[in-house]
Amino acid sequence: QVRMVESGGGLVQPGGSLRLSCAVAELSVSLNTMAWYRQAPGKQRELVASIDRSDSTNLADSVKGRFTISRDNTKNTVDLQMNSLKPEDTAVYYCHTFILQAITLRRVDYWGQGTQVTVSS
Repeated sequence: QVRMVESGGGLVQPGGSLRLSCAVAELSVSLNTMAWYRQAPGKQRELVASIDRSDSTNLADSVKGRFTISRDNTKNTVDLQMNSLKPEDTAVYYCHTFILQAITLRRVDYWGQGTQVTVSS
């Protein structure tokens, strides 16, 4: 069973930095598209950043120039480096990936439990 565990969230002042990490078990981060999503209170979950198996990255416009997604194939983790944080970055951040099952090609999504990021003075 695929397991994903996020860590690194917390309270930070505006302009500060945090680094989130997602530890993945039973699935190779190097062979799958990995992503970070976030969900603020009263809002829909939104894609923040993704990295595919060719190391191509995609960032939401709201975080471009401030956030970086990367992966460590040795540790089997996916990290989100967040700099110049703003109050509007406050949300629960989730690690995500998906697979297509063999034969049926049914998509199965996997999510971590989430980690809270609060940006406030």
